[in-house]
Amino acid sequence: MAYLTVNIDPIATIRQARRTDEPDPVWAAALCELAGTNGITVHLRQDRRHINDRDVRLLKETVASKFNLEMSLAEPIVRIAEKVRPDQVTLVPENRAELTTEGGLNCAGQQKRLAQIVKRMHRKDILVSTFILPDEKQILASAEAGCDAVELHTGPYANAKTDSRIETTLNQLRDGRDIAAAAGLIVHAGHGLTYRNIRPVARIEGICEFNIGHSIIARAVLVGIRQATEEMIRLIEQ
Repeated sequence: MAYLTVNIDPIATIRQARRTDEPDPVWAAALCELAGTNGITVHLRQDRRHINDRDVRLLKETVASKFNLEMSLAEPIVRIAEKVRPDQVTLVPENRAELTTEGGLNCAGQQKRLAQIVKRMHRKDILVSTFILPDEKQILASAEAGCDAVELHTGPYANAKTDSRIETTLNQLRDGRDIAAAAGLIVHAGHGLTYRNIRPVARIEGICEFNIGHSIIARAVLVGIRQATEEMIRLIEQ
């Protein structure tokens, strides 16, 4: 059965819009856990546009489920991860001009650096995943670098407009799952998943975890974060 990890970056985005102290992502994480989520994800960006260093420190101390830190390969952020020691880091590409993470990490083009970071994280007993397109080259590069898992980028599926394109992207995710599993990698998935499109992806056996943020927080504005989390968990389980 697949599990849900909630990305609470949007909570921090709302806070930072007014440069105040609320809503606090640490509170949000606790409510998501009360609703049954199996993990909490945050992205500590280099520009600190939403999640900040204080959030990461407190979440490490308070999250009872898996704490997953998304981060770039930038050295200052890698050092923070070594110090905080989240349960998992997910390595992602980062462009300062983007609204959210665009595309997947080019593992094949940065394999030496990737392998170095993996070794450093493993010394701290931190699991390592990469956020990548379901592409054989990138999946195998992640495995060769010593990663524990891959998070398959579901953006192409989420953005598909026709039935044929949806089926194509679902098949790409299935193929990516097979390649990753054969390489000994745990398979996660995420990006652009909503209450409307989660079911077909959740039916793909072998995907162990879904990382979802914006859609849950958007619904939580109207119904509350605990109910919003519970509703997504039910959809994944069904």
